[in-house]
Amino acid sequence: MIRILASRLLVSLLLLSTFSIQAQVSFDAKVSKKRLGLNERLRVDFVMNENGDNFNPPSFTGFQVVSGPQQAVSRSWVNGVQSFSKTYTYFLTPKLKGKITLDQAQITINGEVYKTSPIIIEVTEAVEKPNDPNNIDYITDENIKLVAEISNSNPYLNEGISVVYKLYFRNPISISDVQELESPSYGDFWSHLIKIGQVRVNTKGVYKGEPYNEVVWRKVVLYPQKTGKLNIEPLTLNLSLSVPSNRRDLFGRRLLTQGQKTISAGRRVINVKSLPKKNQPAGFTGAVGQFDFDVILDKDALKATESFQTTLKVRGNGNLKLFNLPKINVPNTLEVYEPEHKENVKIKLKGMEGTIEDTYTIVPQYQGKYPIPSIQFSYFDPKAKSYKTVRSQDLLVDVFDGPIAADSQKEITNAPKQIIQTADNTFRFILLNTKLSPIKTASFWNSTLFWSLLTFPVVLLLVVYLLKRFVLERTEDSGSKKQREAQRLARKYLSSAKKAFHDQALFYEALERALHNYLKAKLKIETTELSKDKIERLLIDKKVNQQTALNFVAVIENCERARYAPGSSVSIKGDYEKASSIIASIDRQL
Repeated sequence: MIRILASRLLVSLLLLSTFSIQAQVSFDAKVSKKRLGLNERLRVDFVMNENGDNFNPPSFTGFQVVSGPQQAVSRSWVNGVQSFSKTYTYFLTPKLKGKITLDQAQITINGEVYKTSPIIIEVTEAVEKPNDPNNIDYITDENIKLVAEISNSNPYLNEGISVVYKLYFRNPISISDVQELESPSYGDFWSHLIKIGQVRVNTKGVYKGEPYNEVVWRKVVLYPQKTGKLNIEPLTLNLSLSVPSNRRDLFGRRLLTQGQKTISAGRRVINVKSLPKKNQPAGFTGAVGQFDFDVILDKDALKATESFQTTLKVRGNGNLKLFNLPKINVPNTLEVYEPEHKENVKIKLKGMEGTIEDTYTIVPQYQGKYPIPSIQFSYFDPKAKSYKTVRSQDLLVDVFDGPIAADSQKEITNAPKQIIQTADNTFRFILLNTKLSPIKTASFWNSTLFWSLLTFPVVLLLVVYLLKRFVLERTEDSGSKKQREAQRLARKYLSSAKKAFHDQALFYEALERALHNYLKAKLKIETTELSKDKIERLLIDKKVNQQTALNFVAVIENCERARYAPGSSVSIKGDYEKASSIIASIDRQL
């Protein structure tokens, strides 16, 4: 019995010691050989069993780095136990003979700094056969390359760049399968991955002047959103290879050996320049590229209370999705609604190209000729390294058949009086000697005064009817037409918000426009110029329940929070349903 207990205790201790050993963090340096010729290559692996940060390799004094670091990561589960391994690999050639010390490498794991032990490498005279030509590692390192080609490593802020990842390989290696182990992250960039479709091998590729088979693995377009040095994490691929071995078949042909190879494109650093402050235009909103700008009217002659549309359009190449168009400036007698934003942008390897436009619906209230002043659009041209400004043409809208603005009548009434100089004989035509005759008395009945007083009420009623029919009702029709236009736009924007459930920014922008245009239709006010407190007081003054007014303002605040703080917690479907119910509630109360 005592022996059984002792054996169980011994097994438990062994298991505990095993687990404690497995739980220990290890960071070691391994070399392919400790003695090599001056013309041979040395492989150095820095291996860790926990993921670490801030890896600092040794200085490699006495060696020349041929390639590296190549990063490889592997994870596995065996009998429910997870194992992890991360390796940084370098290939070196010695510069001199003698004993060379490979210094310590350093890494931070879980907040602790770990270092490898120094390794002494003995370098001898050059050997006749440097490295084994049949070694799989040697063959793969010489004949496989993974490269990240960057179009511009020193761009301006918001200037587009492209990154193309290419895999180069050549005989005697053939690749049967490729798996992506680690994908690069683009945290400081606006990024768009270009679809490649079916991967094809270009047998006429060239790498450093030598022929290779070329495979384009990934294409991405980046627009930097910060200045300074920005990192692009490496792309890591796992390759299934076929490599010739030393063995031969009955016919003397070399047999192929199947193997796995992990290869990395390495970390890349992009140095992003800030846009120059000197000569920066006042209306600059962040447009970077080459653009054309225009303002387009759908009609330049119309009746009062009819609507026309003005479109601000930008066409060209650059960060089209990343800046705002300028605002339109029109006379106060034109009622302007919130613009409808449209984008027709294609993203190619050279960047964004296409058009963006803001379309304003404008309703004139009075007849007259209304100028649409020239609008200025500024952008930074990275090729010319300077700011450029484009101005639209001055436009004129002719509004006819409508009421005249009170200001125009006031200008006529308040015209300056002129003093008329008269001659002395101006009034000599007036007779000074008159002949008076007695007035004959007549009866009131059937007189002119009698019939005038009798017909005056009838004529007055007729004039009032015509005034109401052709003037007041037309004015009311003008107001109701504008109100119907605003309601139509509110329904339109609410429908646009429903269609944009997949895009948080577009959804909340459309929802906020719908809420403002709804109040514009109901209260006949320009709510975009009012604070949320004033909107709340206006609703309460219109006999709207205070809680309903507070809920309406809360939805507007939620829209602003979602637009300007994208990381905040939002519920798109919940906000849409809440906005719909609040609009219905205000309709009932008004």
